[in-house]
Amino acid sequence: MPYPLDAAAVRTWCGLALEALGRERERIDAINVYPVADGDTGTNLYLTLESAARAVEAAFDGHGSAGTQPDLAAAVGAMAHGALIGARGNSGTILAQLLRGMAQVLAAAPTGGSGAADALRRALRRAASAAYEAVAHPVEGTVLTVATAAADAAEQSAGVAAEAARAAHQGAVKALRATPGQLAVLGQAGVVDAGGCGLVALLGALADALSGEVTAEPVAVQAGGPVPEAAGCAVTPPGADGCADPHVGGPAFEVIYLLEAGDADVARLRDRLDRLGDSLVVVGGDGLWNVHVHVDDAGAAVEAGIEAGRPYRIRITHFGAGPRAKEPALAPRAVVAVMPGAGLAALCADAGATPVTVRPGEPPASGELVQAIRQAHAREVMLLPNDPELRHTAAAAAEQARVEGVRVALIPTRSAVQGLAALAVHEPGRSFDQDMVAMTAAAGATRYAELAVAEHRAWTMAGVCQAGDVLGLIDGDVVVIGPDLARTAMTVLDRMLSAGGELVTLVLGADVPASLAEGLERHVRERHLAVDTVVYEGGAHAAPLLIGVE
Repeated sequence: MPYPLDAAAVRTWCGLALEALGRERERIDAINVYPVADGDTGTNLYLTLESAARAVEAAFDGHGSAGTQPDLAAAVGAMAHGALIGARGNSGTILAQLLRGMAQVLAAAPTGGSGAADALRRALRRAASAAYEAVAHPVEGTVLTVATAAADAAEQSAGVAAEAARAAHQGAVKALRATPGQLAVLGQAGVVDAGGCGLVALLGALADALSGEVTAEPVAVQAGGPVPEAAGCAVTPPGADGCADPHVGGPAFEVIYLLEAGDADVARLRDRLDRLGDSLVVVGGDGLWNVHVHVDDAGAAVEAGIEAGRPYRIRITHFGAGPRAKEPALAPRAVVAVMPGAGLAALCADAGATPVTVRPGEPPASGELVQAIRQAHAREVMLLPNDPELRHTAAAAAEQARVEGVRVALIPTRSAVQGLAALAVHEPGRSFDQDMVAMTAAAGATRYAELAVAEHRAWTMAGVCQAGDVLGLIDGDVVVIGPDLARTAMTVLDRMLSAGGELVTLVLGADVPASLAEGLERHVRERHLAVDTVVYEGGAHAAPLLIGVE
């Protein structure tokens, strides 16, 4: 029996789609030859949808305490927003725009009857149009073509939403089979479009969620015909027939970032990035955008974003020379660290670590940490979550990486300053166990504190705070409530150093004046003998002040 198009259906859709992409991820990666043969389209689609699914679950959790559930508008809005902030690669960015286009229509859709079916048809059309608008230079034979065919097929269907979704899926399957004849590089490799293959899996999951039935029709992934995989993905790796890498001679870097900016600034940014490189995709709206481009000058692409607004979650991937299907040589050991703020991330990168940059309220998913471990290209990895709330997420990522053959040590860091302390004693030349023990000991010997500004009146372990009060937290607990940042920081430092210490680490947020650090350094020097102080810039989205005492 068909199910209504409501929030529960969106939740089910996310779950089924994530399962489908999880099954097909490696096959989709294997046929990834366009726009760059980097073998990560399936992984990027999975990580993007994982972020979307987390956002939907958060929407349901937010209503759970009241015994209610979100409406359709809230659920599809959460799905689209989650995809936007978690979009990875060219394919993930386009997927985010497809979901955003659907959400724009479904937000006002009825949940049942012909009205829901009509809304779904219009949503699929809007999704295809939005995706074309986001890509600077659309190419046929790609996911864009598959999305358009899905919308065409849905519009020709009759009946309830489940029937429209099934028609869209079947139309996408047919279009996917035709992609090798539309795009020369696909025909040469004997495969279908990888992004389109992922969209077929997504639409199949939507049809299943609304119909209660299981997709069974196989999809052709080679010019020769169908294969017995339900979602329809790859068996012939790119390059197996001697096909040249289409990226040789192209830009050297992939640059992705989220951007807070207005429409006019983004329009100018599109023009500038289009001149800098290729594979430009800019998706989003309402002040928040996801920017993806391939360039030779990664710094110029980031600077363009800074001029347009406020970029964050910046990811830069070096394609390397020669065929990208070949993995770089594995390093013996690497460090992957989660860091709040671009300043701390840059500090980690300078020290040779692979940073995962996050902003408050948007923790990384386990899949994002797994991808960072993969990108470290090392046989052994030290993983620093730097947040007690990420303990289970990091553990899941470490377990997945171990399954893939990487030896991973999860260092129990609870703060960025503990992560810096662990990174400072990291020595790849030591044995794995010795390095793990040394880094764990350095983190454990570092007490950490954070200063934050109260957003509203609340009860704390230190008493009642009012909105605007400065809160001093030591090891995660509020111990001081003060009127300003400087005096509260001095009180926190005195409490921490009362038990002794040799080194104080201060990490300043973007809006904190340098004079604060100078005053705190002077305070430590005058009140606590033989204690050194180091100061770092945390950058945007870091706390106003982080303190570490070793």
